[in-house]
Amino acid sequence: MADRERVVHARGVTKTFGRGAAAVQALRGADLDVAAGELLMLVGPSGCGKTTLISVLAGILDHDGGTVQVLGRDLCRLDADAKTAFRGRELGFVFQSFNLLPSLTAQENVAVPLLILGTARTTALARAAAMLDRVGLGDRLTARPAQLSGGQQQRVAIARSLANDPAIILADEPTANLDSKTGLEIIKLMMELKEKKGVTVISATHDHEMLAICDRVLWVKDGQVDRVELRSDLKIQKGSIE
Repeated sequence: MADRERVVHARGVTKTFGRGAAAVQALRGADLDVAAGELLMLVGPSGCGKTTLISVLAGILDHDGGTVQVLGRDLCRLDADAKTAFRGRELGFVFQSFNLLPSLTAQENVAVPLLILGTARTTALARAAAMLDRVGLGDRLTARPAQLSGGQQQRVAIARSLANDPAIILADEPTANLDSKTGLEIIKLMMELKEKKGVTVISATHDHEMLAICDRVLWVKDGQVDRVELRSDLKIQKGSIE
């Protein structure tokens, strides 16, 4: 680990879904450390455990074994309410499927996390408008998800993840459902968050373009961290990751 502050420290993380013969061990003792302001990519085949690991780090899923410390907090020691409050204050999460509420406007969708934290509605909506403007959607505040393109919906999702001014953003395949042009716009935004705001970004991806901006790549295989590489050591070819 570099001399920057460590914001994520995980050791021996395990997670199993189901029981008995139907049990699936998604994580089998995963280890990782992430430095403040780092842009880390999780790479591996579908089903290798990337999404599960991202969700455990965000406190969305409880892990079965091992230790997970995020921003100095031991997630095992937080009950459900405390974990939700911690996530709401300190973390931003970008879902692959956007997870926008169809009946709400873009502005209202972005304001939801702030309202859950008890922020006054007028303050939350003002903050939401500022975040949408930041991602280039200042003119679509009243649009509902069905009135937005896939790329615009993803930008709303990213604006929502920024609403609480998080120290860490965790993203699950943020460019997977986007065309190449819009995907590059999202990648540029991720880079700006790192460089201008010092935000730590941890993202699962299959997109080789995202590797061009990362600091390190963490390769996940069969629920474990197989290896970690610096960007400078990667062999990236158009359309593929070696």
